[in-house]
Amino acid sequence: MQQVEELLQRPPIYSFFLRLVGEEGIQLLVRFPDTGEHSDEELAENTGINLNSVRHTLYTLYERRLAVYRRVKDNETGWLTYLWHLQLDQLDPVLAEDLERVKEKLIARERYEEENDFYLCKTCGAMYTFNEAYKHEFSCVTCDVPLSHFDNEMLALALRRRLQEISETLG
Repeated sequence: MQQVEELLQRPPIYSFFLRLVGEEGIQLLVRFPDTGEHSDEELAENTGINLNSVRHTLYTLYERRLAVYRRVKDNETGWLTYLWHLQLDQLDPVLAEDLERVKEKLIARERYEEENDFYLCKTCGAMYTFNEAYKHEFSCVTCDVPLSHFDNEMLALALRRRLQEISETLG
C-alpha cells in the first residue's frame, strides 16, 4: 500500500480527499499510524484532532470502503470499542465510482445546455431559459430590464472536453 503522504502529493487525489473529509480529515490521514488498529479516542489524542472530527472522517472513509473497523466488547462494562485501520488499497475503485458519478452529472448538464436557449440580465446576472424569458416577456424579473441572448457554446464545449477527459481516464 502506498504511503498516505505519497498519495496526497497527487493533486487529483488530494482534491478528492479534501472534498470528502476536509482539511482536518486530511490531517488525520497524514497522522494515522501506518500499522495496527486504533480507536477513535486514541487517534484524537495522538493527532490532536477533535474527537467528533475524527469520528466524522472515519465514518466517511468507511462509507467509501477506505477504512474498516473491528468491534471489541469490554465484558465488564459492556462498552463497545471500535478499532480502525485504513484500507487505501481500495482507492482506485472508489475514485472510478466517483468519476462515474461526476460523469453522469456532467452528461445531464451538457444535455441541459444543448437543449436550452439562454437569456441573461446584464444588470444582475440572472440567467433564464427561453421558456422562462418568454413567460416574462424577455425582461428580468428582478431588474425589469431587457434580457440579452446568451451564447453558451463555450460552456458546452468545456463540458464536452471534461467528459472526454473523464472517459479517457476511466478507460
